[in-house]
Amino acid sequence: MFKPSVWHGKKVCVLGAGKSGRAVAGLLHAHGFSVLISEEAKIKPPVLNGITVETGGHSAAVFACDFWVKSPGIFPHNPILLEAKKRKIPVFSELEIALSFIPKTARIFAVTGTNGKTTTTALLGDILKEDALYGKEGRQVYICGNIGNPVSKCADEVGPQDDVVIEVSSYQLEDSSYFRPHYACLLNVTPDHLDHHGGMKNYVKAKNKIFKYQRAVDTLVLNGADFVCASAAEKAKSRVLAFSTHPKHLLKTDVFFDGDELIFSEGYHLRPPHLKGIHNVENAMAAALMALAAGVEAKTVQKVFNSFAAMEHRIEQFAYHKKVIYVNDSKATNLDSTITALKSFEPEHNIWLILGGRDKGASYEVLLPYLKERCKQVLTIGESMDKIERELGGFPVVRCGTLEKAVNTAMKGASPGDIVLLSPACSSFDQFKDYEERGRIFKRLVDARIFKERVK
Repeated sequence: MFKPSVWHGKKVCVLGAGKSGRAVAGLLHAHGFSVLISEEAKIKPPVLNGITVETGGHSAAVFACDFWVKSPGIFPHNPILLEAKKRKIPVFSELEIALSFIPKTARIFAVTGTNGKTTTTALLGDILKEDALYGKEGRQVYICGNIGNPVSKCADEVGPQDDVVIEVSSYQLEDSSYFRPHYACLLNVTPDHLDHHGGMKNYVKAKNKIFKYQRAVDTLVLNGADFVCASAAEKAKSRVLAFSTHPKHLLKTDVFFDGDELIFSEGYHLRPPHLKGIHNVENAMAAALMALAAGVEAKTVQKVFNSFAAMEHRIEQFAYHKKVIYVNDSKATNLDSTITALKSFEPEHNIWLILGGRDKGASYEVLLPYLKERCKQVLTIGESMDKIERELGGFPVVRCGTLEKAVNTAMKGASPGDIVLLSPACSSFDQFKDYEERGRIFKRLVDARIFKERVK
């Protein structure tokens, strides 16, 4: 556990000059620490007042620092980290550094899972913001983590009575030696980031850290139909609340879906948000259970459900042209997310699926039943094209390479009633800065071609 008072006056090295690295460096500098940012990539060094920055590799200066902060995403077996371990240099995560500066009385809500994290975090944050009780007390709600700003960015703003809602990735959990949210949520766990974690066992271990240090007074919300989540319930020291939309759940559930309403064991009946897909019903269940456990009234939850809109880049229907629907699902960076997107549409063999990017270690064969049932064509892009074609075993595939070529191919070939879906099942880092840039470029390419056709 990081304690600022113990380390005050020491030198710190922040590994990585990305968004979270810059944020935690600024936080530590503001609290009197001497900070060095060391970035492996050859990039233009960001100008940060009072902070030393080196790029293009790690110099000997990093080993003169008393402790390190690791940015999420750096592989655990990176040589520089192995050397730090050899030299017994303490390495902390950005998440636990940031939380150490937040008042102990502030409530911490944390959401993780392979899929649905962003929607659930946004829903929960909106519910807590809407709660009239918080407004009367002047309570503030901060929504941070993977969903937007790093926790370090808002740590100094959080007051003793405020709430902090964090979308937490497996990378952040893996790096944390101690993390204790008062309200935690484990949505689901399916294969993802296996290249980073070195296998499913380590991935599950990282996800389970979201509740590892919880106490009896804390709350854990989890998916009662997910085997990994149900297994986690046996290890939890906290109060466990389960949700499920599946009739064959593994745990006694505290809320179920009757096809129309969410039915809670405490007697509440709530209509879920108007979002596409059964996965969003589960996201709503999770957010509601966390909010209700925290004392929010059911009518406040329903008010937010009634007005909540779909998240950008997640099964986002953004264009309709010549009776063809265009859907941006760039946030689908793993196979399970892409399956969820495909299942959101009727099995009418009318989907042009744009697939590919940087591979994450799982097999694309699991997509075949859904492709055969729903897809007219698969268009491949990025580094994973060869592997996708090999593992899809003869399913119609067009090698496009770039997103621009994939868009042009789909828009030229699509017929009325078809759907052009970007749901890559891969990370974006081979061709884009992140999934958000990939999604924005996809929408821009589609919009530009539609505009061009309309002005002819």
